[in-house]
Amino acid sequence: MRKDVVIAIDDVTPSISAVLNAQGVPEGVARDERITRLTQQAISIYQNLSDPVGIMMDISMIDFEAVYHGEGMNEVETPLGNIYPASRNLALYAVTIGEDVCMEISRLFEKNDFALGSMLDSAASEGTEMAAQVVESYYRGYLMDMGRLGPTAGIMQFSPGYCGWHITAQKKLFEFLRPGEIGIELTESFLMRPLKSISGVIIVGPKVIFEFDDVFPFCSECDTHSCRDRIRAVLEQ
Repeated sequence: MRKDVVIAIDDVTPSISAVLNAQGVPEGVARDERITRLTQQAISIYQNLSDPVGIMMDISMIDFEAVYHGEGMNEVETPLGNIYPASRNLALYAVTIGEDVCMEISRLFEKNDFALGSMLDSAASEGTEMAAQVVESYYRGYLMDMGRLGPTAGIMQFSPGYCGWHITAQKKLFEFLRPGEIGIELTESFLMRPLKSISGVIIVGPKVIFEFDDVFPFCSECDTHSCRDRIRAVLEQ
């Protein structure tokens, strides 16, 4: 299956709390009224300028092996390298919220409106992550409809550039997925344009395969260790 995924803006509009959390303001902290208004303004701009869209396709184990190894620059051992051989279903995906909101972020910074520019940047990043979740949910529904998703299965995304999967793997991923059809380009440095885009693989398999400790050599360079939350979410599915 290969499918363009239409994404409703309401499904990828972050909450005020989510944007503030991305700004380093945790839930429960008293909010200045001016900060709340600024956040609301950023979310409003995000809603008006964003054009979220996604694309996804099933990929075989053999084909994904080529994508995973990419240009041969992965770390010797990675969580993904251990997980995907035990998976049951694999799908490549890419999402973007479009170029207009990225241009507006740049414009705000260029005119030294750093407060609104930074807030809009956080709103756009949160929205892009939500778009990836929409595509994951679409794939989950597709597998359920096809009778290919059992009650004990887990699902998790991985992206080049993280967890030891080298960013140069984007080249092979783009060759297979061809996300240029929805307006996503790959630059010479293997970054995506529009900047607010995410690509990667969605892996489905027994929940146990997603359990790993963050003890890989590259884990010490990670600031968030967000894999802990992602693993917990899989186990609770």
